[in-house]
Amino acid sequence: MKHILADKRLFVLDMDGTFYLEDKPIDGALEFLDVLERSNRRYLFFTNNSSKSIKDYINKLSGMGVSADCNTIYSSGSVTIEFLKNHRKGKKVYLLGTPSLMEGFQSEGIELTDDRPDIVVLGFDTTLTYEKIFKGCTYIREGAEFIATHPDLNCPIKDGLMPDTGSFIRMFTASTGVEPIIMGKPYSHTVEAIERATGIGRDEMVFVGDRLETDIAIGINNGATAVLVMTGATDSKMLESSSIRPTFQIPSIASLIEMV
Repeated sequence: MKHILADKRLFVLDMDGTFYLEDKPIDGALEFLDVLERSNRRYLFFTNNSSKSIKDYINKLSGMGVSADCNTIYSSGSVTIEFLKNHRKGKKVYLLGTPSLMEGFQSEGIELTDDRPDIVVLGFDTTLTYEKIFKGCTYIREGAEFIATHPDLNCPIKDGLMPDTGSFIRMFTASTGVEPIIMGKPYSHTVEAIERATGIGRDEMVFVGDRLETDIAIGINNGATAVLVMTGATDSKMLESSSIRPTFQIPSIASLIEMV
């Protein structure tokens, strides 16, 4: 497999289930970053989880011994902010999101409002209430544009799964009849944002992750290489029954050390 990765310059790494499990790096993950740095290649962490800010992820990775900053971590929230700044400049937003996500939006100059917004943005809001749902649906029915940060139906946690933004999307659409513009993986908005941020084309990118419908689909659907690791959400049975096929699969991120 070495020849497949020989000309790749950027490795876009999923986080939970790919680089770490809960608060512990997967075996070989830190060594893989060292190999990339020694060979003058770049890496970028990307997560669809928009419940936390980039600052939160910097702190989490720092606790694992990774020196990360706002230039090496992206999230679906980041992509949504960039989209709003570039394509919806000056629009007022009703944000269904955690305090961390709200802080991230405001720090980038996005105007948040509870009254007659131009856009309703649905994030992974673990503080979601019926009042928020009611307001959001009302604004969408009244003509506000509907945007969601990412499509994941569930978020893996220690004891199972918790409903994620994709599940909320279905509820909002069922109520309003409106489908949102969706950011994050596997959509092209994310690839375009990474290209702008790094100056590296998608043909030189490798997406590494554990979820077929997001981490792998974004690479396959957008002209990049997609590597599936078997340390997270996908098992062999799921891979066999899926129509989404990675460029190749490996046991874990440690397997990439020899390939690059």
